[in-house]
Amino acid sequence: MRIQIALFLSLISTLLFAQHEQHSQASQADTLKKSIPKEVHAQIGDAHMMIHYHAPAVRGRMIWGGLVPYGEVWVTGAHSATSWEFNKDIVLNNTIIPAGKYAIFTIPGKEKWTIIINKNWDQHLTDEYDAKDDLVRVEVFPERLANTQERVKYSIVANGSTKGSVTISWEKIRVSLPVELK
Repeated sequence: MRIQIALFLSLISTLLFAQHEQHSQASQADTLKKSIPKEVHAQIGDAHMMIHYHAPAVRGRMIWGGLVPYGEVWVTGAHSATSWEFNKDIVLNNTIIPAGKYAIFTIPGKEKWTIIINKNWDQHLTDEYDAKDDLVRVEVFPERLANTQERVKYSIVANGSTKGSVTISWEKIRVSLPVELK
């Protein structure tokens, strides 16, 4: 019986140590990279959606009106344009967007933001951004977060079988883009 208890305690100790090491390595890796590539996948009804982006960190910097200027087109992440791909037609602000792959840009403001869906998803930052490739622009209002979101975070949230939203959170701001299936 003592051997079983000793083996059990040894196993628990090993698992806890391994979990601590894994957590420590993940935390360390996060702080070493400036902008981490991320993907989010979700379903709204029978539509599969995927967003690929690079997630910069706050790291004590002034974000809004500083690193990210107000009133200018922003890649809404880092490095490459954030891409949004979906396999069913959707409706944004009464505009039908055919199934496909697109870029998400924003124009942050103190009181309101503009979320832009653009045809040219394969570009670096906003270097090749051209408003003539915009499919739709949607005005949204930023919400204040109680806690700091250290890295840019995209979420796709279903609200029933035909509606949902794409949310973008960073620092203490979150914006939501309503999405409807066609």
